[in-house]
Amino acid sequence: MIKLTINEMPVSVPEGTTVLQAAESINIKIPRLCYYEFPGMPKINKIASCRVCVVEIQGRKNLAPACATLVTEGMVVKTNTPRAVKARRTMVELLLSDHPNSCLTCPKNNNCDLQKIAADLNIRNVRFNGEKSRFREDQSSFSLKKDLEKCIMCRRCEVMCNEVQTCRVLSAVGRGLE
Repeated sequence: MIKLTINEMPVSVPEGTTVLQAAESINIKIPRLCYYEFPGMPKINKIASCRVCVVEIQGRKNLAPACATLVTEGMVVKTNTPRAVKARRTMVELLLSDHPNSCLTCPKNNNCDLQKIAADLNIRNVRFNGEKSRFREDQSSFSLKKDLEKCIMCRRCEVMCNEVQTCRVLSAVGRGLE
């Protein structure tokens, strides 16, 4: 067992546990978008692409994604420092800056992880304005309708397709406006 401290609370977890899993084992909630536990599936979604789950780890210069950082003996983690919360807010604002401004008419309204995290972080305005990605809705598949204007590049679909279903047909290419 690995012993560490999260928010001044001692915890012991098995080797191979992430900071996120260790925190949740003692009821500390860390917001996240890209990490998703598929019901009945192994915990494999450790992409760390959204950076919403960043935490401070004593002795490390940079913030660490809790979903992909494995615990180590004696690690000291702080989950809600001003620095971590500010970074989370910035990441969510950046995601929102390239997201359609149609939450009230979206079918996912009030059942949307991005919307909930933005509300939890008290984000009322997005400081980043600029060009938005524009895509046509893709209904070329009988099994999947893609609306890439709403895609936040969390890569959950990529993990499900490639790691769980093992189809290996989705990939995160063309990230960004260009």
